[in-house]
Amino acid sequence: MAKITIRKADGTWTVRAGGAVLAESRNALELTEGNYPFVIYFPREDIAMAFLEESDKSSHCPFKGDARYYSIHTKSQTIDNAAWSYESPKPAAAEIAGLIAFFTTSKVAVERV
Repeated sequence: MAKITIRKADGTWTVRAGGAVLAESRNALELTEGNYPFVIYFPREDIAMAFLEESDKSSHCPFKGDARYYSIHTKSQTIDNAAWSYESPKPAAAEIAGLIAFFTTSKVAVERV
């Protein structure tokens, strides 16, 4: 089983896409799973949820549970399946329930500021 570590992310974290700041949080969580790079999970109250629309995509992680995905809609573009959340994660990942993480790509920046 991959070891999952969750802790409060240091500092302020932001998500930017399409020239807009979609999220800014001092309450984000950092999840590390095995040897994978860490992922930052943002509380919904720190996300401009109007930019996100739930998509039809879902996936299953044997350690975290079932994820649902969101597409980002900005004035200039739609970025499909750019974010995900675990609404009812397995006990090892209970702290990230309902939080949203974003894929870092050429169109989406997740950064500590």
